[in-house]
Amino acid sequence: MSAFTSALSEPSLILAKAYINGQWVDSESNRTFEVFNPATGELLGACPESTTDDLQSAIQAAAKAFPLWRAQSGRMRGRYLRKLSDLILQHKSDIGKIITLENGKAKADAEGEAAMSSGTFEWFAEEAPRIYGDVVPHGNAQSRTLILKQPIGVCGLITPWNFPMAMGARKIAAALAAGCTVVIKSDGHTPFSTNALAILAEKAGIPQGVLNVVTSLNNTPELGLAMCESPLVKKISFTGSTRVGKILARQSADTLKKLSLELGGNAPFIVFEDAHLETAVTSALASKFKVSGQTCVCANRIYVQDGIYDRFSARLVEEVKKLRVGNGADEGVTHGPLTTSVAKVEEHVQDAVAKKATVLLGGKRLPQLGDNFFELTILGDVDDSMKVTTEETFGPLAALTRFKTEEEVIRRANNVEVGLASYLMTSDLSRYHRVSELLEYGMVAVNTGVIADFAAPFGGIKHSGWGREGSKYGTDDYMVYKTVVTGGIDTVFTAHL
Repeated sequence: MSAFTSALSEPSLILAKAYINGQWVDSESNRTFEVFNPATGELLGACPESTTDDLQSAIQAAAKAFPLWRAQSGRMRGRYLRKLSDLILQHKSDIGKIITLENGKAKADAEGEAAMSSGTFEWFAEEAPRIYGDVVPHGNAQSRTLILKQPIGVCGLITPWNFPMAMGARKIAAALAAGCTVVIKSDGHTPFSTNALAILAEKAGIPQGVLNVVTSLNNTPELGLAMCESPLVKKISFTGSTRVGKILARQSADTLKKLSLELGGNAPFIVFEDAHLETAVTSALASKFKVSGQTCVCANRIYVQDGIYDRFSARLVEEVKKLRVGNGADEGVTHGPLTTSVAKVEEHVQDAVAKKATVLLGGKRLPQLGDNFFELTILGDVDDSMKVTTEETFGPLAALTRFKTEEEVIRRANNVEVGLASYLMTSDLSRYHRVSELLEYGMVAVNTGVIADFAAPFGGIKHSGWGREGSKYGTDDYMVYKTVVTGGIDTVFTAHL
């Protein structure tokens, strides 16, 4: 743990435990798993390899805490969330260091994630008192209909490694604002970021049992199954691959769980000839290379119309050359290592080159930096037969492909199973409306490479999942609607003259 404690101003933000019913505990099995720095390979520490027995204890704690938590007013729950938001911002620098050490992302991205997490709790602190139902006119004049929104109950949350704190914040903040209690299973590559969040939640005074954390690397499939099969868990929210999302959906069928699934993407980034060149280049940099290309909304296929292709590709190469790959903790580094394997990125480059794509920049591993580093790469003359266009790369590889007409690019952009994020660069108002409506994606960013915002619902369609996170809709996935019909109301009075 020395790598952590020596780097932090507040070493108490590091705990290698699970958090169950307000207590920091080891696994009942006494087994652990190791966590490594992806940049250096250095051992950071070992966390409990939680078992299904540990998970059941966490679920029981959440179930016990639920009646009291749901009974709190929305304003009171909001006060807890606001205090947690303030604490995260107060410790932004240390949180950034934790994220960099276990995830690898550069300092600016890591501290940006801390700020994003804080902002998420702030947003839902404000939403908690404003969860409104409806009064609906009844067909019978002597009856009234009320629609109440009520918290669904205990929620199982499963988060990924690419945003180890922010993805948990999105789910936890919405669930707690709605009046639910939660059990979160953090990713085995990045457990310390979630634990730091739980430490600050404890400092914010969130009651025991309301937030529980189990840690695991090797037991993840068993824990996911146990969440799905538990009759006490009423809802599951998962961010990760489409393959695993489908497994969770099947496993939840017998208990008819409510599911939120934020799954894989294959985002098209479309640059029309009428686009403002510098806006398109800046947007591509932000979308494609954020966190070294390891986000579910990263541009995966960059379609550039013939008339602007050469200028766009030249400018993109110029700008990417200014970026620096290295250990995210080092000064001046803009892009860190890949958290998992570079093999898929390398495979996509080799497949594309074998099929006559052109390497405009990069294209190789960086073994002198470590096992998990890959050059920021741009390929030109990519076509739809290449793996990079049909599979999500999840790495620093920009694949440029030409197109001629609007009809062509819409057809090609939609010709995938997934539908999470998409990007559109144009200065034509009619085209903006037309193309954004025809793209089969849950989100469309126009003339920007940044798609996430607290006020904007985040989520996809098709095989990219169900439900939305963030925004005023974010609490709805943690609520159930109750209809209350009251009869015998007589508002007719006879006037006697």
